[in-house]
Amino acid sequence: MSTEKWEDNEEIKIFREYLRIATVQPNVDYTECVEFLKRQAHSLDLPVDVIYPVEKKPVVIIKWLGTEPELPSVILNSHMDVVPVFRDKWTHDPFAADIDEEGRIFARGTQDMKSVGTGYLGAIRLLKASGVQPKRNFFVTFVPDEEIGGELGMQEFVKTEYYSNMNVGFSLDEGGTSEIDLFYVFYAERMRWGLKLNFSGTSGHGSMLLPSTAGVKLNYVLNKLTEFRESQVQRLANDQTINIGDVTTINLTQLSGGVQSNVVPPHFEAVFDMRLSITLDVVAFEKQIHDWCEEAGGGIEISFDEKEPYVAPTKIDDSNPFWLAFKAATDELGLKIYPIVCPGATDSRNIRAQGIPALGFSPIKNTTMRIHDHDEFLGAETYLKGIQIYKKILGNLANV
Repeated sequence: MSTEKWEDNEEIKIFREYLRIATVQPNVDYTECVEFLKRQAHSLDLPVDVIYPVEKKPVVIIKWLGTEPELPSVILNSHMDVVPVFRDKWTHDPFAADIDEEGRIFARGTQDMKSVGTGYLGAIRLLKASGVQPKRNFFVTFVPDEEIGGELGMQEFVKTEYYSNMNVGFSLDEGGTSEIDLFYVFYAERMRWGLKLNFSGTSGHGSMLLPSTAGVKLNYVLNKLTEFRESQVQRLANDQTINIGDVTTINLTQLSGGVQSNVVPPHFEAVFDMRLSITLDVVAFEKQIHDWCEEAGGGIEISFDEKEPYVAPTKIDDSNPFWLAFKAATDELGLKIYPIVCPGATDSRNIRAQGIPALGFSPIKNTTMRIHDHDEFLGAETYLKGIQIYKKILGNLANV
């Protein structure tokens, strides 16, 4: 099958051009990306601003202005950066945006999440051509550094006077790739805790059975955390109505200590990645960690590299007019949607922390999930259908 039908499509051309800009972590130079987005704004005859909440960390804001600008605005957010690639694992150049005979576009960022950013713009292009002007202002935002936590991206942007003046009332951001015939909608995110435990204990010769060693304490606490982890595994296995975003995950990710095999070291350090369920009693859970450390014999320093607070989920009921507009659009299109708690983290958590409702939605289904993996791809047909889906969603939001 020829690839010409895809290569000649103007929306596909824009998408592929965006994919070829290697905004890959770490140490991204966003210059080329910003210029590309400014050209897109001009092609849509829309005003565009570029601000720098942090030096060398631009935020691009393309403005589709409404007839009633005093109303709370809508943000259509995406991030410009992508994760690193291991080129030897790819069958295509990860920044060539090759199209195969099945219409699959291979590039880093196809699923996560450049398709969302240009998809918004494609939908606005169609709506403008139909004569649609929204009631409230729409801001299409392109932010940096989401893939490394967003501390110098969205997290700083929401602190700016510029953001405050946007008067944001709702945000739409990335969702997840679905391998089945439905679309995921994120309405909340788990809390990320980076737990670091420093164990101190008796040191000496490896031939002895010394009391209260750092290793014995580590073993005790690790077993307790593993037991808790197993309880979450069993919850998932026994309840088919929940998914990974509904449970708390705990993983030992770093372990250090010791200098020689026959010497019992005085110290061990263990680091755990924890993603806490929004239904978990975090006060009781933190106390439990402290109790386990005392039971192990004490002498354990507890610290957190990261400790996100609880953020209320976005309401997905009749009290949220933006949800009703979103749901009406998907119903009218006959789409199956599945609201879930995001198992990872997106920039929406920074919006929700401001008390603003936010949904995560990527119009990608029946597609092999390749986010952060090699040979990431998106079908051209799926991408173009996604623009039509966004057109319907944005058209509904334009009238809220």
